[in-house]
Amino acid sequence: MDKSNFYHDLSDESAVGDPGLGPRMHPLKVFDLAKSENRPVHISAPMVRYSKLPFRALVRDYGVDICYTPMILAKEFNRSIFARDSDFTTNEGDRPLVVQFGASSPLELARAAEFVKPYCDGIDLNCGCPQSWACQEGIGSQLMHEKENVYEMVKAVKERCGRDFCVSVKIRVHADLRETVDFVKTVQEAGVDYFGCHGRRRSQKSSEPVNLDAIKLVKENTRVPVVANGDAFSMADVSRIAEKTGVDGVMSARGLLANPALFAGYDVTPWSAVERFMNYAVRYPIPFKLVLHHLSEMTVKLIGKKEKQEMLAAEDMLSLIDWLDDRSEMKRDLSA
Repeated sequence: MDKSNFYHDLSDESAVGDPGLGPRMHPLKVFDLAKSENRPVHISAPMVRYSKLPFRALVRDYGVDICYTPMILAKEFNRSIFARDSDFTTNEGDRPLVVQFGASSPLELARAAEFVKPYCDGIDLNCGCPQSWACQEGIGSQLMHEKENVYEMVKAVKERCGRDFCVSVKIRVHADLRETVDFVKTVQEAGVDYFGCHGRRRSQKSSEPVNLDAIKLVKENTRVPVVANGDAFSMADVSRIAEKTGVDGVMSARGLLANPALFAGYDVTPWSAVERFMNYAVRYPIPFKLVLHHLSEMTVKLIGKKEKQEMLAAEDMLSLIDWLDDRSEMKRDLSA
């Protein structure tokens, strides 16, 4: 079997103990390597719907060190074979990989972490999602007001999966930054390996500038690595954020959606990235609407308005590939 094309089916619980996905790479080792190269770790952020396997495969070709999955709801993941089959796919090249969970219960998070442990390099607890539905469920940024519960969740994963298994926590900041400092100081005592810090409050829109001083304050008050999240749209932004905050890594979401080659130093998406993405999307299928969305984001500066309308009018993968072939003689396999 060609494992590069293999989707792991977590409905077969007997397979969970088989770590047959290639060498594990602890994220902290990645931080050490980047530090030795005098640079921040380059991370592809968790994105609802969009940071799936073909996109992760693409950004790894262009300088990303660590990829996150989209947020997975731990409760549903634990209870539903369908959720496990649809929410988490990976392969042996998808490393280092961090699986992000939305959870509010130590038991639920620990069980979900145990499911994915053989197939990833760590898990992340989402304490930053600002959407109202998430907060009503007691997950996401609602957890920024429940530091003791977050402490217990991190502790539960460490106890169930082992102290060496990587657990990170992705946060937002409070209006009163003393609360944020208190939060991270509490949670790091549970054994968290690193923090991701989105430098906006829950109520802030993405159009408002990220608070780099808040991220710097988090870094100064922790003894574990910190990753900055927010407003990374170019390598110049990455360098500015790292220099201003002193963080160990920089994470990008919207920037990578628009330009998956951002961390490789490209100012605009190269056409080769479009070709590679289509190859990965054929190899590791995702819903067609997601393929169109990715292409729409990537090609903002590559094609005109009329061409974009034609592209988005494609009804399926075959018609989309035909359209691209007519314009680019799209390569079928860039490894050839």
